[in-house]
Amino acid sequence: MVKQQEIINYGVLKDVNYPADIRKLSIAELGKLAREIRDLIIQTVAVSGGHLASSLGTVELTLALHYVFNTPEDKIVWDVGHQAYAHKIITGRKERFSTLRKKSGISGFPRREESPYDTFNVGHSGTSISAAAGFTEANCLKGIAGKVIAVIGDGSMTTGMAFEGLNWAGDRKKDMIIVLNDNEMSISPNVGALSSYLNRVLTGHTVTKLKSDLKSFLKNIPSIGDHLVKLSQQAEESLKSFIVPGALFQELGFTYVGPLEGHTLEHLIKNFENIKALSEPVLVHIITKKGKGYKFAEEKPLRYHGISAFNTETGQPFPSSSANLSYTEIFGKTIVGLAQNDPRIVAVTAAMCDGTGLDQFSQEFPRRFYDVGIAEQHAVTFAAGMATQGFIPVVAIYSTFLQRAYDQVLHDVCLQKLPVVFALDRAGIVGEDGATHQGIFDYSYLRSIPNILIMAPKDENELQHMLKTAVECGLPVALRYPRGKGLGVPLDTTPSSLAIGRAEVVSEGTDLAIFAAGSTVYPAVAAAECLAREGLSIKVINARFVKPLDAELLTQTAQKIKKIITVEENVLPGGFGSAVLDLFAEKLITGVEVKRLGIPDEFVEHATQGELRDKYGLDKNGIIRAIRQMLSGR
Repeated sequence: MVKQQEIINYGVLKDVNYPADIRKLSIAELGKLAREIRDLIIQTVAVSGGHLASSLGTVELTLALHYVFNTPEDKIVWDVGHQAYAHKIITGRKERFSTLRKKSGISGFPRREESPYDTFNVGHSGTSISAAAGFTEANCLKGIAGKVIAVIGDGSMTTGMAFEGLNWAGDRKKDMIIVLNDNEMSISPNVGALSSYLNRVLTGHTVTKLKSDLKSFLKNIPSIGDHLVKLSQQAEESLKSFIVPGALFQELGFTYVGPLEGHTLEHLIKNFENIKALSEPVLVHIITKKGKGYKFAEEKPLRYHGISAFNTETGQPFPSSSANLSYTEIFGKTIVGLAQNDPRIVAVTAAMCDGTGLDQFSQEFPRRFYDVGIAEQHAVTFAAGMATQGFIPVVAIYSTFLQRAYDQVLHDVCLQKLPVVFALDRAGIVGEDGATHQGIFDYSYLRSIPNILIMAPKDENELQHMLKTAVECGLPVALRYPRGKGLGVPLDTTPSSLAIGRAEVVSEGTDLAIFAAGSTVYPAVAAAECLAREGLSIKVINARFVKPLDAELLTQTAQKIKKIITVEENVLPGGFGSAVLDLFAEKLITGVEVKRLGIPDEFVEHATQGELRDKYGLDKNGIIRAIRQMLSGR
């Protein structure tokens, strides 16, 4: 990693701390700065992990925006934030960039709490246009003339919210700029150069004034003035639509500029200077290359989208300390095996094929695999539609992203009691991606919905059995499992179905009982074993099902053992512990002392999974402390 004291070795970057500093630089110096920023990003992410390819692709775009616009008075709203590392480096966080995604360090995403240059907190895609429209309207109400620029990637343009924002903003005709960062479209150098030239001309002050004067002149011609104005506009639009793909955006009310080559600073700056003079909705289409400047990321941008620590010389991630398969890999292998025997099983994901472990499924069953893009709402209702026709859709999605489709889960799946399986990867504490990505709300937001089953495996072998249970039960199911490696337990050769709503007694005891869900079961067992050596007798129950609970086992246990601890990687309000308390209230169980361990009513910031589990008392030591406190009466 480039350490703080080593930044002084950079020729241009050492003197750049804020955007005002880059506005003093020549184009040649900006080019050198771009190369130095790329090196700093690569060296830092190689140690801390992070979103590499996207941020490497937006370095020149970032410099051009901050060079032309008067940030932070002019506001840049980043979408998702995968592309904002260069932005962080030149907005006062260069010296702290080595703390990226570390405990008490800077976030991997824009955060208003970090800097006035971070105008809006982001982490889920598709929000920038709507947020920027809100800034624009606020400026109008306050009488402020500042510019507002939304920067959105082409992948985020698949979200329904992005098109809702486009539809609104174009119709309002307010002073707003949208930069479409397109890193997927293929474009030849000639077309890019011609388009850059065309748009510099069509947005330049002279031509803009000429068009305005001509429009006024034509309108003053008796009888046919309006007709001539319309013809002139059609001629201009036809010329641009023939050369560039902007017709859709123009129909939505935006002046379309592009596509522009996104790594040529001189062209970007000139175009943005011209656009800055306009006072209407503008969409600027920029073509960039993911992973720009690092050959391994350029060759395999998906692999380097989000990556753990790696060797910069080879591009290879450092070996994990564990050789165990991840929960994601176990899910991927299991669903392939189940689908081989059941042609009704189809898989759906929202632009996360590799991330959710569906890559093998997509290769073996291409006609039964559906990647709908970053469109979680569509994914869920699409799956519901297939379920009505006799299929068993497995919707593989990160826990944090299913939040975006809550209404569809409730209304389109559960209300109709359709057999859709939600495979919720990255559930519980996720770690370094921080507050926007922690999967700590799914028990709470799903438990209140009728008809749904909620399962959480204690290990990777139980995950196999739960997935088979889910596809065979004929009901809506949420199966949530954690990020990271499994525990290395032996895997049964053939998955088998579990009894719905039946928990598992892992160990017997008489002094206290622990009801644990999912990834907290093994830490609970470890705590019980440790305290057994001190003469304490702790019963551990693996809940397996958060809904429905094993009412018989849990109530019988509570009647015999009056001290209960519940453990979960979920927020306490509405979570597993709350479900246990609800059960006791319903069954009129009294005289029982219950302590709930989980995430308090707060958002969880970025740190490693281990650091966060230690902080919230969800590891072995935290559970031991809670047991001792309860047994001592403190």
